[in-house]
Amino acid sequence: MNIRWKIAQSAEIRWWQQYLRHKPKADYLLWKRQYWTDFLIKIGVQPSYSDRILDAGCGPAGIFTIFNENEVVAIDPLLDDYESKLDHFDRQQYPNVHFEHTALENYINNQPFSLVFCLNAINHVADLDHCFDQLVEQTEQGGTLVVSIDAHNYSIFKHIFRLLPGDILHPHQYDLEEYKTMLTDRNITIQNTVLVKKEFLFNYYTIVGQKK
Repeated sequence: MNIRWKIAQSAEIRWWQQYLRHKPKADYLLWKRQYWTDFLIKIGVQPSYSDRILDAGCGPAGIFTIFNENEVVAIDPLLDDYESKLDHFDRQQYPNVHFEHTALENYINNQPFSLVFCLNAINHVADLDHCFDQLVEQTEQGGTLVVSIDAHNYSIFKHIFRLLPGDILHPHQYDLEEYKTMLTDRNITIQNTVLVKKEFLFNYYTIVGQKK
């Protein structure tokens, strides 16, 4: 799995380079901030200015981009690559965000967050079980955990993709109910499950939960 994760990480930065190549920085960031604003409305999450927020697996333009008044921590193992290889990420633009170039598996923090996001990132981690443990541990009691995932629609393709690298960007292949169980087994009460995007092989869901 470690080799597969390293391959996925290398493919991830190449994907971002290709995706952003012809997108003007200002236009893209404006669109992305509106996307995140609409996303919060769609999933029914209304952060307050007092929320301390973690954006785990933040990417170059994660949800951290819209929280200008909050204390925010954004972590990603590719942050240095985003800054050196993409014009669209400059951590100096976000003075209230503390960025850490680290994988979720290695993140150390002793003060839990009231609001934790892991958006389109949990599929990318090296150690899935440990990362779910980390997400729950970093959410304070009564706090909100928001996880978005690509979930398999068909069991046969799920098992084929586990054996073969049919989805190189995502080392982990599960369906929606399996992901939900990973949360409920860790004392997360699921409050909402939102279908964000429907496709043939995978649907893209967002799961909103509260830590008991």
